[in-house]
Amino acid sequence: MTKIYLPRETTALSLGVEEVIAAIEKEASDRKITLQIIRNGSRGAAWLEPLLEVEFKGKRIAYGPMTTAQVKSLFEADFLNAGEHELKLGDLAEIVWFKQQQRLTFSRCGDIQSLSIDDYKKHDGFIGLSTALNTDSPNIIKNILDSGLRGRGGAAFPAGIKWQTVANAEADCKYIVCNADEGDSGTFSDRLIMEGDPYSLIEGMIIAGIAVGAELGFIYLRSEYPLSKTILEEALGRAREAGYLGNRIQDSAYNFDIRLHIGAGAYICGEETSLLESLEGKRGQIRFKPPLPAIEGLYGKPTVVNNVITLASVPIILAKGAEYYANFGQGKSLGTMPFQLSGNIKHGGLVEIPFGLTLRELIEDFGGGTFSGKPLGAVQVGGPLGAYFAGDQLDTSLDYESFAAAGGMLGHGGIVVFDDSVDYLKQARFAMEFCAIESCGKCTPCRIGSVRGVEVIDRIRDIQYQEERVEHYELLEDLCDTLEDASLCAMGGLTPMPVRSAVKLHQILNQENDEPKINIKR
Repeated sequence: MTKIYLPRETTALSLGVEEVIAAIEKEASDRKITLQIIRNGSRGAAWLEPLLEVEFKGKRIAYGPMTTAQVKSLFEADFLNAGEHELKLGDLAEIVWFKQQQRLTFSRCGDIQSLSIDDYKKHDGFIGLSTALNTDSPNIIKNILDSGLRGRGGAAFPAGIKWQTVANAEADCKYIVCNADEGDSGTFSDRLIMEGDPYSLIEGMIIAGIAVGAELGFIYLRSEYPLSKTILEEALGRAREAGYLGNRIQDSAYNFDIRLHIGAGAYICGEETSLLESLEGKRGQIRFKPPLPAIEGLYGKPTVVNNVITLASVPIILAKGAEYYANFGQGKSLGTMPFQLSGNIKHGGLVEIPFGLTLRELIEDFGGGTFSGKPLGAVQVGGPLGAYFAGDQLDTSLDYESFAAAGGMLGHGGIVVFDDSVDYLKQARFAMEFCAIESCGKCTPCRIGSVRGVEVIDRIRDIQYQEERVEHYELLEDLCDTLEDASLCAMGGLTPMPVRSAVKLHQILNQENDEPKINIKR
């Protein structure tokens, strides 16, 4: 029986994959052809979704992007035997867009049936857990430290140090919390893992629990991901039935279970202390630090808070060793990073590569340039609080240190592309407006400063205030300084980053050399 693969994933769903499946099933029935349709995760090539794959002579032959209108002609072209068709992409292993990537964390996404534990194990799943079950806590943590794994959620804090702190803390119980509140613009890597390879996240959380002495974990999932919720619920249930969660996991001395918690849609709950407040049933607001969550976190107990990609990267480190993982990347930015291309981009999707490629190479070689065909204008990296890069800045190496030196941040790896029609002042205003809307309201600089920031930028843009432009630029600079220096968390503290960079690009574009520049602290 011929096997065909079609994703059960949010992007594919939004682009009509269920309708394509219905059309394929009807056409196959009319032709008296028996098929096995397997629901895999997405390979991350959003520009090719819905992506259909046919198993043929031990290879996966791809066709896409699929539409219902193309189904009949696909059968007429004998696609089940790799027949030629205008949508034929060929052997997936030879498609350059995939071939040039180095997939470690996402190695299984698209290859496996998302909810099949057997399929997961056939693709090296739970090898890392098996290693952890036979390794003491200090050596598990040493592997994470030696791998150079840093938090992939944005802060880039060394995961091993956080684990070590929790492991050393004395308490009657400890927790593992997965931050799956993926709220940055242009980011979707967490979702792709949860929908396409949920057991890698589960396995990573179990290993973390073993390493620090925790018996309970929580996945804090954003409410805007209903399919992720459905898949995670089923995956957790299957993992319990198979003995990977609960008491004496895999007949070992360790107990560990995971609960799924749905957030209420607040961007601020992506910040770890706000997340913990929300998880405890309180309003999502920033906690003062210290104490750090690793010392006093969930319910006042030592807590590891890592994001999805960080935890999903753990199994391969335990399975293949710290040295294997650390051999990718450069400097202090080791391993691979899943960069997510969106916005005005021809080939949007997820690209997992080692740190070190330039931003320009990523956009041109993988992204294919702008979707509009117009010249590239600017690129925002790191979500709504990330800086705008343009011109020579596009040659910045994609690693944590290089981006920090250039006045930006990699964040969660989200990259939003704009062509040269972008209005930079409008983007600066958006950053302030976003902060005003999403602020938790606990500190004055963020709560009030962002509102004033919107008003000031509106005056800069308004022709009737042209004579007062100098004063407004100076006021905007003061507001940025106050937000940066006095906000309680990164929500307010980082808002000046996109504002300053966008205003600078606007001034360069308009050659407003007679006006004061926003002080970009680089």
